[in-house]
Amino acid sequence: MQQLKAGEVNLGTSIMAVQFKGGVVIGADSRTTTGSYIANRVTDKLTHVHDRVYCCRSGSAADTQAVADIVHYYLQMYTQTSGSPPSVYTAAALFQKLCYENKDGLSAGIIVAGWDKENGPSVYNIPLGGGMFRQPWAIGGSGSTYVYGYCDATYQDGWGRDETVNFVKNTLSLAMSRDGSSGGVIRMCVITEDKVERLFVPGDQLPKFWEGREVLGATKVVDDVEPMAVEV
Repeated sequence: MQQLKAGEVNLGTSIMAVQFKGGVVIGADSRTTTGSYIANRVTDKLTHVHDRVYCCRSGSAADTQAVADIVHYYLQMYTQTSGSPPSVYTAAALFQKLCYENKDGLSAGIIVAGWDKENGPSVYNIPLGGGMFRQPWAIGGSGSTYVYGYCDATYQDGWGRDETVNFVKNTLSLAMSRDGSSGGVIRMCVITEDKVERLFVPGDQLPKFWEGREVLGATKVVDDVEPMAVEV
């Protein structure tokens, strides 16, 4: 089992990426924890690695920042030498190589997503251990275990931008409500051929779902209580 090193900061995360016809939507919560202490409540876990390629980071904050910086450097070199932007697959393969070859020393779960001319929109999931899987949607982090059923039941092929943004927002809100290591605000990016659009949902504007009030109901107050009859 992978363990954080002494004093290491954990992203304790809910991250997500979903492909749609014209692009991808990526999203994440914003809570960074050290044990039970919230070290940062407004973390940006959506990291730019090239013009139309981003990654979502979960695991050790230090490990994932270092890996993302290395991939960003290599992609800049690739662009200079080849004269064209890298594909999303190229970026994901670099992440996979670094994570797999250093799997014993890293705590890093990465989702790579973006748009390129060869394949259009694409999403790659790179979980702990360094595997790489292309999927139409991917979730990760500690909060993801609470929402796999919701994603399976809700996701549909053929969605447009707005349906996909709403799906990501609802999924992350559900994960944040159940997972103590996820919380804060929701940050999203919509990546298409034309642009990268940043979206932000404040903590007081998150979608609301069932929280138990329907079952608990209002407490009934009884004013006059008659003493119980006792037989002698």
